[in-house]
Amino acid sequence: MRCALGKSGLSCTRLGVGTGTRAWNKNSEQIRQGRETFLKTLTHAYERGIRYYDLSDSYGSHEYLRDAMAEAGMKREDLFILTKSRATTAAEIQADLDRMRQEVNTDYFDVVLLHCLTTGDWPEQLAGCMDALSEAQQKGVIKAKGVSCHHLHALQAAAKHDWVDILLGRINPFGTHMDGTQEEIKAVLGEARAKGKGVIGMKILGEGKHAAEREACLKFAMSLECIDAFTIGFRNAGELDDIIHIMDKAASG
Repeated sequence: MRCALGKSGLSCTRLGVGTGTRAWNKNSEQIRQGRETFLKTLTHAYERGIRYYDLSDSYGSHEYLRDAMAEAGMKREDLFILTKSRATTAAEIQADLDRMRQEVNTDYFDVVLLHCLTTGDWPEQLAGCMDALSEAQQKGVIKAKGVSCHHLHALQAAAKHDWVDILLGRINPFGTHMDGTQEEIKAVLGEARAKGKGVIGMKILGEGKHAAEREACLKFAMSLECIDAFTIGFRNAGELDDIIHIMDKAASG
C-alpha cells in the first residue's frame, strides 16, 4: 500500500529502506556488511513489496541501488527514490543532480532533499540551491524537493516555508537523536503536514539504539498523525523481515 505525501502528488510505501545508518563520507552500516549482503537487503525489500528507497550522496549508496535494480529487474516507474545533497550553491547542486542520476542510472529522482540542515536561516543561506532545485523540478529532473533537518530551528523553518514539498524529520518514542521534545517535534511535523507537505519520519529506532524496543517504536510511528511514511535502515534481510512482521501484526490489531 502506498501513502500520499501531502499535496506533492507523490506517494510511497509506508516503510522505506534507509541506506545510511551511522553514515558519513560514502560509508555506512549497510556498506560495512559487505556488497552481497547490502544488495540482498535491497532486492529483498523489493520482493517484500517495499518501493521507497532512501539514499544520499554522503551515504555512498547510489551505485548499490543501481545494481540492485538491475539484479532484481525493478521497474523504475514503480520505485520512489529519494536522495539528498549537502550542496551549498546552485552550481554544486546542479553538478550533484547530474552525477547522482548517473550513479543510480535514472533520468529523474522522485525527491531530492537538502541534507542535514541545522540552522533556522537555511532558506537565506541556501537560496541558490533552492532556486536550482525549483528549476530541476520544472524540467522533470526531480518530482519534488525539500529538506532533511537535524535541528529544531531548521525543522521549524521548513514547516513554514512554501518551497518545501517534502520534509524528513527525526522522531521516536524515546527522544533519541531527536531535535526537541516529543511534543515539540509532533507539533512542528503536524504543522508541516497541515500545510500540505509530505512528512517522512526517520530515526524511528533511534539509529538502532532502541532495536530491542522496536515493537514499541513501530507502534508509535504507525500511530502518528503527523507523518505519512518513515524510513528505517537494515543491516540484512532478516532485520527487514522482522520489522515487516511487527508492522503487519500491529496493523492487524
